Amino acid sequence: MRRQGWAALCAVTTLVLSGCKEREVAGTWSNASGSVALSRDDSLLYVVDADNGILAVVDTARREKVSEVRVGPRPERVTVGPDDTVYVTNRGGRSVSVIRKGDAVEAARIPVGVEPTGLAVSPDGRTLYVVNSATRESAARGSLTAIDTDTLTARWELPLGEEPRGIALLEDGRKAAVSLFRQGDVVTVDLSDGNKPRVMRGGTDLLAKANRPSSFTSGGGSSSFDEPPSVDTGPRTFRSRGMVDLLSTPDGRRLFAPVLWSREDPLGGPVDGRGPDTGDSMYGGGTPCGAAAGGGVVAAGLVTFDAEDEAPRPVVDDLDECRPPPEEKPDYPTSLIASPAFDAPLQGPSAAVVDPTGAWLFLVNQDSNNVAILPSWRRSGSDLVNEASPVRQLIAVGAGPNGIAMTRDGRKAYVYNAFDHTVTTLGSSGNEWGDIREEGERLVIAGDTLSPMAAEGRRLFFSAVDRRMTSPAVAVSCASCHLEGREDGHVWGFPDGPRQTPSLAGRMTTATAPFHWSGEFSALGDFMSATVKDRMGGQELNEDTVAKLGAFIDAIPAPDNAFRGEPLTESQARGAALFTQAKCDTCHTGAALTDNRNVDVGTFVRTGELQDAVAVIKAGLNTPSLLGVGRTAPYLHDGSAPTLKARLMNGRESNQHGMTAQLSDADMDDLVAYLETL
Repeated sequence: MRRQGWAALCAVTTLVLSGCKEREVAGTWSNASGSVALSRDDSLLYVVDADNGILAVVDTARREKVSEVRVGPRPERVTVGPDDTVYVTNRGGRSVSVIRKGDAVEAARIPVGVEPTGLAVSPDGRTLYVVNSATRESAARGSLTAIDTDTLTARWELPLGEEPRGIALLEDGRKAAVSLFRQGDVVTVDLSDGNKPRVMRGGTDLLAKANRPSSFTSGGGSSSFDEPPSVDTGPRTFRSRGMVDLLSTPDGRRLFAPVLWSREDPLGGPVDGRGPDTGDSMYGGGTPCGAAAGGGVVAAGLVTFDAEDEAPRPVVDDLDECRPPPEEKPDYPTSLIASPAFDAPLQGPSAAVVDPTGAWLFLVNQDSNNVAILPSWRRSGSDLVNEASPVRQLIAVGAGPNGIAMTRDGRKAYVYNAFDHTVTTLGSSGNEWGDIREEGERLVIAGDTLSPMAAEGRRLFFSAVDRRMTSPAVAVSCASCHLEGREDGHVWGFPDGPRQTPSLAGRMTTATAPFHWSGEFSALGDFMSATVKDRMGGQELNEDTVAKLGAFIDAIPAPDNAFRGEPLTESQARGAALFTQAKCDTCHTGAALTDNRNVDVGTFVRTGELQDAVAVIKAGLNTPSLLGVGRTAPYLHDGSAPTLKARLMNGRESNQHGMTAQLSDADMDDLVAYLETL
């Protein structure tokens, strides 16, 4: 029997029907994702709390916290090796904490790269793989580090692409797939020679497949996706972003990656009269699959990869219509994960796990505070809520969930609600269809370290369900664009021109009025209300709500920077002198490295489909902060410069953006080296 046929017959998850026979489980399957993990016998739940810098240990039988281990700054993820050794990536500490089972203290802290996130242990337990968002030598690319678990020393470090994040091992550890967070794609690494890893493939054709021409008129999928969009808006294009993790089916044949799908073509709406009337906001229409799927121009998604080829191969829908070509059988979830209920949005996928049978996938959504349960090898069936959504059940949890772990018998799952610092336990109600529900009271792990204002501001910033911030028809959050409070590497086609998302992290944002790329808002409240009301479908914000959001924005930690605070190298010192010589400090000055003025540096877009508005060109662009600039590619308001050097070379001879005409290529390299220290 084909595996997907088996999955279709197993109409309920193991949490519901323990009689479902488990598939063969590969040595690389993981029953946890994100901030939580379980001991090998499921007796202990491990939870990392980034705010408090701790690993909490919970006795699952007694449902109580039994110990707390102080780890490094801003712990991100946790995993457990075959010998029950616990490993934690300390994103703010360039390290991995090692904790032996039963201990209440670290056994060791291993230095790794900058902002380590994803981690995985080889099936034999001898190697720990750690994904670093950046390296100590380059802010522009990350790496994969292999650590010998006996000696707790690094064997090698392999450079990868920009902002790698999650990892899944394949073929019993002979290969690895690593997600690129902002690019929304996967890198494949050959690990078969333990001492000589190599990048087999730096990406996939995911975006081409998701945006292929829709010349066919029929195909698989549910009937609602066979109807054309209700409004003819022309072809749309979409880009995946925020690929936070990768998870495997138990048999290792499929990979899944939670993502955000975002519009690349020009946006329009009632604000400017371009495009269809979206009702209450600019973001209210133009989603993948047309109007049938609901939601805004940022939509939660799930990318399926066939892992049986040499490198993972994306198996995805054409997102303009959300259906596969006729030659492909839709034995995978729809690439857009729409909510089964209009008033219960699904947004901000942050973690996921496949149950031990391989039939069901649990998707954790940070911005909508819920968990979606959907089939992993099909997209329809009488057990699903409705034909417009592949989701069988949507379960509300606490605020800001960012991790899930499932017991190895599939009977329980634990979700960590990071903003509430609580654990939700999920189990079956025991009826025929076995609806999953929350069991008992939520277990408190820790308290807030943020101020009350900032803590509430974070909940608002990441909320796609609070009616003050958005409407059900839009269902986006501030974090839908400002991923993690930073930037998304995406260029949006706004009516006033192309606009790249700027980072908010560590940039003293609230003190840098006026706001917006065009500097048209003199007060933070005016800017926030315009964005929330006109774009996100929310409400006019009062002073208290603005103050809470501002308190959180000011509390967002700056991205780690291996060069900041270190003695300047010779190249960086020359670059510092050139920064002054080229008059860069004329505009990029003060503590926030901006004078907050509007200027024209010769970068306006005056041709093509999406141009800067005449009023914007006349007013100029607001000088951006350079704090943390090395980690915020691409550059310029239209995102047209992929690197810092490309930015400096743009208009070099005109001296419009600094006195750069006399600088040599070597000078430019030195200037870039200095900019990376800011």
